[in-house]
Amino acid sequence: MQAVILAGGKGTRLRPYTTVLPKPLMPIGDMPIVEIIVRQLRAAGFDRLVLAVGYLPHLFRAFIGDGERFGGPIEFVLEEAPLGTAGALGLISGLDSDFLLINGDTLTNLDYRAFMKFHREKGAIATIATQTRQNKVDYGVLEIGDDHSLVRYVEKPAQSYFVSMGVNAFRADVLKYVQPNRYLDIPQLMLDLMGHGERVQCYKSDCFWLDIGRPADYERAGEIFEERRAEFLGNSACGS
Repeated sequence: MQAVILAGGKGTRLRPYTTVLPKPLMPIGDMPIVEIIVRQLRAAGFDRLVLAVGYLPHLFRAFIGDGERFGGPIEFVLEEAPLGTAGALGLISGLDSDFLLINGDTLTNLDYRAFMKFHREKGAIATIATQTRQNKVDYGVLEIGDDHSLVRYVEKPAQSYFVSMGVNAFRADVLKYVQPNRYLDIPQLMLDLMGHGERVQCYKSDCFWLDIGRPADYERAGEIFEERRAEFLGNSACGS
């Protein structure tokens, strides 16, 4: 299996930490989050790993080395200019079968094997790993009719919605929708795919997932990783 790890961003929301280190190299416990992801993917059977870098790329090369301590070679592709969360795919050769694409700042115990199995069985061109999130409204919410009469009154409702986990699976033919050296983000790619009549599916999961993009989430990630280390680096994983 093949996987691409996106590690090219500047991590501006996590400054001042990321002034010195790229976000995927920020330590979670005793190892950078990109190392956690690499170890998880190797354990899940991904034999080809590609790291898409842009900001401070020499630090990734110095840390990863030849990749042998992580179970085998790790390839690098360099974004000379920012290409978004999907544009780097246009720089990678040999993606000739289904592959996984993951943000390099994602702390999760998602079962990658189950995710890829679901993707292949459903046969869609793309699969998005999703979770449910809730936003609680701190006010009484009113629904008002055209005649200004009250139709509905809900006190402090909670709104549920699905969010992307920053983990996606693709068939190889998705690359015909990605132009080399052209900026492209995942949301736009998904919309382009649907606009061309392609089927995009979602994989609902209740696993642990946290984006470390903000300082408070980064600090929380470190605490959770230390408390539940075996869930992230052991044999257990969470499916759908």
